Amino acid sequence: MDTDVLVVGAGPTGLALGIDLARRGVTALVVERAEGLFPGSRGKGIQPRTMEVFDDLGVLGAIRAAGGPYPVGMIWQDGRRVGEHRMFDPGEESEDSPYTEPWMVPQWRTQQILRARLEELGGQVAFGREVVGLTQDADAVRAEFTAGAPVTARYAVAADGGRSTVRRLLGIGMTGETVDPNPTLVADVRISGLDRDNWHIFPPRGDGDGFLALCPLAGTEDFQLMAQFPEGTPPDLSLEGVRKVVGARSHLAPEAVTQVRWASDFRPRAALADRFRSGRVFLAGDAAHVHSPAGGQGLNTSVQDAYNLGWKLGAVLTGGAPASLLDTYEEERRPVAADMLGLSTRVHRGETRRGEATRQLGLGYRESSLTQETRTAPGALRAGDRAPDGTLGGVRLFDAFRGPHWTLVAVGTTAPALPEPVHAVSGAEQSTYGKGLFLVRPDGYVGWAGETGDGLRQYLGCAGL
Repeated sequence: MDTDVLVVGAGPTGLALGIDLARRGVTALVVERAEGLFPGSRGKGIQPRTMEVFDDLGVLGAIRAAGGPYPVGMIWQDGRRVGEHRMFDPGEESEDSPYTEPWMVPQWRTQQILRARLEELGGQVAFGREVVGLTQDADAVRAEFTAGAPVTARYAVAADGGRSTVRRLLGIGMTGETVDPNPTLVADVRISGLDRDNWHIFPPRGDGDGFLALCPLAGTEDFQLMAQFPEGTPPDLSLEGVRKVVGARSHLAPEAVTQVRWASDFRPRAALADRFRSGRVFLAGDAAHVHSPAGGQGLNTSVQDAYNLGWKLGAVLTGGAPASLLDTYEEERRPVAADMLGLSTRVHRGETRRGEATRQLGLGYRESSLTQETRTAPGALRAGDRAPDGTLGGVRLFDAFRGPHWTLVAVGTTAPALPEPVHAVSGAEQSTYGKGLFLVRPDGYVGWAGETGDGLRQYLGCAGL
């Protein structure tokens, strides 16, 4: 084998997966067909649950430093400010949920941070490696490229985007719909004469043109421009084309746009891969599900795919867990992706607000075959739920969870002796958890819950511990 895991695609999904594998001692190679990282701001919203994931992966400090909160929307009409529009329903910070609002970081900057962390852990990205062939047998996957030697790996992960080459080579279809037939211009621009305190919104004027929005990108001098066009009208991505749109739809002069740093012609679509796995190859991120950008669910759902798959690959490759553990990846993530696709579409169509659901803190795996709830009268927190933050026995729980290990939370009861890879934290009481034993998976979800330790070792054995 050339590597344990071949990760195809160096977007947020592939880089997050590479980080998770590297910290588990799994050899992984991330390959990217482009000559560098994606240059645009496209997925700019980091949801609270993904902030928690980034905390565990060791990049939250850099993410916080690189971005900022979303500004309040300002609606313009005829060159006048006519009202504010809040993009997100406010959330209340609490001990169990330290991050309650989305954090804005341009996607290109998020990827730079993830790549730096990957390299810090000894991983690497090989650029200019476009996959053109893929074969597999019972033991390995072999990938061929337009340039460079073939790579043989024990497993491969397609994280190569909505137009995934690997998905096509596997013959896996996608089922979905066009969310909006009207094309949208998305561009990163430099612009003068506009303050950076608001997300500036210019509604349609009724002359057939669509809306224009200019959002200051936190941590940069750029604005993200979004402009919708009538169906069948392809946007002009050039500097002159962008200037024309700004001049026609706002009070700004065309020359206020001084630079176009990246531009894209986008048509919102929602689609779900028919399967998330074929033999030794897994689909993750946009290769498995394509979202409307409304609500900021795409990048976040994608990173959490990687977070779910990473610990399972690590457990099978280095921890002695049975290969059947990998079956739970599709079982757990495909329903979540389907729900998030529906949510993104409803937000895009104005059928629901960006609120509690878009923060993704309520997602979980109660119905998973990997979840065991053994208490006769479980409280509000159940096996399969996200393990909340809080303090127990003077220890912050997120600090106890941080790292690639399992954690046993013992509240008001004695923690049984467990294998060394399982960390334990205990205390007399914890309001969010209630009384009992809670075994927290490496990805921050309660895998097993009980009143006593009966059955706990058997559960751990299924995970290779």
